[in-house]
Amino acid sequence: MVDVPDSRHRPAVLDRTAGPSNERAFRDALGLFATGVAVVTTITVDGRKLGLTVNSFTSVSLDPPLISINLAKQLRSIQDWLAADSFAVNLLSENQKAVSSGFARSQSDKWACAECVQGKTSNPILRTKLAAFECQKYACHAVGDHYILIGRVVHFEIERDAFPLLFYSGRYRKLGGTICR
Repeated sequence: MVDVPDSRHRPAVLDRTAGPSNERAFRDALGLFATGVAVVTTITVDGRKLGLTVNSFTSVSLDPPLISINLAKQLRSIQDWLAADSFAVNLLSENQKAVSSGFARSQSDKWACAECVQGKTSNPILRTKLAAFECQKYACHAVGDHYILIGRVVHFEIERDAFPLLFYSGRYRKLGGTICR
């Protein structure tokens, strides 16, 4: 008897000849890196709340405490984001798929799906979240078709009894129960 692996666990075969010039294949390959999901919020210079879903959050430095996010240059509100002197990153918990989807849509009432409070930097902080990082803008760099926005963390808070919302291979996922040691 031959042991045939379950096709659900068989890795997908990517076209190795596609190269980064094949944008869809490149995007699919990048999607194989599992990420958390975050909603970034700010207040515009004229007092409007802005928010959007990102999965490009990363730590940059512990001293000083720096984090970064990436914002697409074609984002309709990009000038508002670039003009803001502070922002907040809200890491989403596994039960916040609807919040993520709401903030990912450009024409939706993003704030209808999430209750928020005013943070120490005056930016909206989601009432339910895994963690929130309030930042002063530290640096911004134009790179390719994105801006890398770096923030100096001035305040953060966490909720201990929650699990992260994950994004992998173009779909939302939940953290499995197994911990690798």
